[in-house]
Amino acid sequence: PLKKRILDASEERQQQIIRVTFHLVSKHDENVCNFLEGGLLIGGSDNKLIYRHYATFYFVFCVDSSESELGILDLIQVFVETLDKCFENVCELDLIFHVDKVHNIVAEMVIGGMVLETNMNEIVTQIDAQNKLEKSEAGLAGAPVWAVSAVKNMNLPEIPRNINIGDISIKVRNLPSFK
Repeated sequence: PLKKRILDASEERQQQIIRVTFHLVSKHDENVCNFLEGGLLIGGSDNKLIYRHYATFYFVFCVDSSESELGILDLIQVFVETLDKCFENVCELDLIFHVDKVHNIVAEMVIGGMVLETNMNEIVTQIDAQNKLEKSEAGLAGAPVWAVSAVKNMNLPEIPRNINIGDISIKVRNLPSFK
């Protein structure tokens, strides 16, 4: 999410922000709170970093001072649980190779900076619906190939000249041979 927020910065600036942020959160003592006051690098003192560390992951949100720290920690928890459910025991490679799916999960939770959904089951339901739609669209892309293959394998004794489907009648002119 921090990376998503800084996309309007130059690549060099993005890398600098990520390096400094990682340094700050990775060196922060595990026994203290997961909030860091913002500095000039992340937009000034009105912003803060809220993060959670899970295994080898650091999930960092940069928010303004009006946000509830505990609410954002809860959001991160729901995000991590949703990732784990969607990827079945999420690992680094899942996040690297399926960044679009990760962005879809964030988009189901947060739109325009507003947290809209924190019910993990609802988020997973929406992500599953998106996945089914993507698979059906991918299936439609291959439909012409399947249709030609099916026609080739029909072994018709002659090429049909009239096709009747319900009230619709189609006269077929000279069709090329498929064999």
